[in-house]
Amino acid sequence: MQGDFGVETHTSGRLTTLTVTGELDLVSSPVLEREIERANGLDTDLILLDLRGLEFMDSTGLHLLVKAHQSAEQAGHRLALTKGSEQVQRLLDLTGVGELVRIVESPEELLDSDHGP
Repeated sequence: MQGDFGVETHTSGRLTTLTVTGELDLVSSPVLEREIERANGLDTDLILLDLRGLEFMDSTGLHLLVKAHQSAEQAGHRLALTKGSEQVQRLLDLTGVGELVRIVESPEELLDSDHGP
């Protein structure tokens, strides 16, 4: 339900973080898609989707994350994710998205590392 969904965008230096909360599904995914498109237009090196507040994600949300990875690469950015809820993480693991996109425990882990996704 979209009322439970939210995205906050924050840019610091060459990092843009999109903090996602609630449920990512067919109804809410267009909101995140617009924010990802905006982030791809920024002068940033890395886009981080912070999924720690994401309680649920369906196949529409999963497809959006794969699409976000592809569009970030086309725009010359790197994309990374923080781990989400148990349900979200299980979906990422079962579908192999974790092999496509770098997944970290926290944004700090990403900033402390020189490694790419």
